[in-house]
Amino acid sequence: MSDDTSLTVPLSREIEDGLDALAERAQRTKASLAGEAIADFVARELAVVEAIERGLEDVHAGRTVPHEQAMKTIRAVIERRSKVPFVP
Repeated sequence: MSDDTSLTVPLSREIEDGLDALAERAQRTKASLAGEAIADFVARELAVVEAIERGLEDVHAGRTVPHEQAMKTIRAVIERRSKVPFVP
């Protein structure tokens, strides 16, 4: 038995027309394309939320540096790297 579920999602006519065109060109179903798009969106958004939560934990734990100190470090790294010849 599959763990897949169904979801009804309202779409504008423009989005549905685009989905129709993509499905035809890709020789896939609209449902499979929509499912893949939703899965990608959910994974990306969860990663963002988790990164924000880790950042907030760092702030609360005092694991941060002032903006100017961070920028000074970044500028120094860029300056050092700009003096290194590029070797392809």
